[in-house]
Amino acid sequence: MPRASPLPRPPWGRTGVKAVVTAGVFVTTLWNLRCFLNPSMTSREAPKHTEPLVILVWEWPSKQVPNVSGDVCHELYGITGCLLTMERRLLGQADVVVFPHTRLQPGRDKLPKERLPGQNWVWVSLESPSNTKALARWNQTFNWVMTYRRDSDIFIPYGKLVPNQLATVNIPAKTNLVSWVISNYHRTQKRAEVYRNLSRYLHVNIYGKANKKPLCKDCLLPTTSKSKFYLAFENSIHQDYITEKLWRNSLMAGTVPVVLGPPRANYEQFIPADSFIHVDDFGSLADLATFLKTMNSSRYRQFFAWQKRYSVKLYADWKERICTICTAYPNLPHGHVYPSLESWFNT
Repeated sequence: MPRASPLPRPPWGRTGVKAVVTAGVFVTTLWNLRCFLNPSMTSREAPKHTEPLVILVWEWPSKQVPNVSGDVCHELYGITGCLLTMERRLLGQADVVVFPHTRLQPGRDKLPKERLPGQNWVWVSLESPSNTKALARWNQTFNWVMTYRRDSDIFIPYGKLVPNQLATVNIPAKTNLVSWVISNYHRTQKRAEVYRNLSRYLHVNIYGKANKKPLCKDCLLPTTSKSKFYLAFENSIHQDYITEKLWRNSLMAGTVPVVLGPPRANYEQFIPADSFIHVDDFGSLADLATFLKTMNSSRYRQFFAWQKRYSVKLYADWKERICTICTAYPNLPHGHVYPSLESWFNT
């Protein structure tokens, strides 16, 4: 049996090999030094993913848990490379773990024991700081926040206006002046105080559980659309806290919102200045009531000019919200942890 021929010796010889090795070590040292001097190269840039990004939802934000099997992000929203799962056994493979605040249990024992290297945890909330308790226990826990605030790592508004050049002005027929849908009425809230004083000057049609007139899901918009104005009063006043009371109950219904919430300038970052009425625009609620009662049809139509250029997109599906994490992922700050979630949220 013939002996195997020895492997050919490299043409550059032993001396050349040593030179190549030395050069390799030098290049590696330079790279490590570069990463040390510029840590953002390693900790701030998103890893390059060739496989789908795995998003594990620790508990679903709403009571109704949907089926998220398959490629739901692509099939429903056109977002590719994104795998949603609620299978906790996949924790070791998850790139991102989502923790809705409404589902967080008192005590850390309900969370994973530790965060895996390279894995990012997201705190999710659509409630305002006034209605969000027990944040102090989550110090040094979450990498990203996902809220209605525009300065969140992942911004999830209740709604937005989207360009629509084909849109036309559509004002439903009106049978009354003002309406309000309210489920949780507390006399100490600012909105309750404003309503009580405003109702001294005009009649408000009230619907919802608070007035023992609940509206079915499909009854809400047809009901509020019959009013010229809708009281889009938020339950608490905070930066960017502009909820479905504006987007769905008013703008989608085709009625003019009378808003109580953050300052007018904050609303104007979301909707045109001539599309709404702010309670703060008036020196008194008597003046506001007079303005509403005496408005002529020409002036009223001006509030709907936005419809020529925009349509309302309402965000009501948690699947869509969570899928947006994959869209935002490449630009998120990797290696960051919120030292005090409470301090950030209450700012």
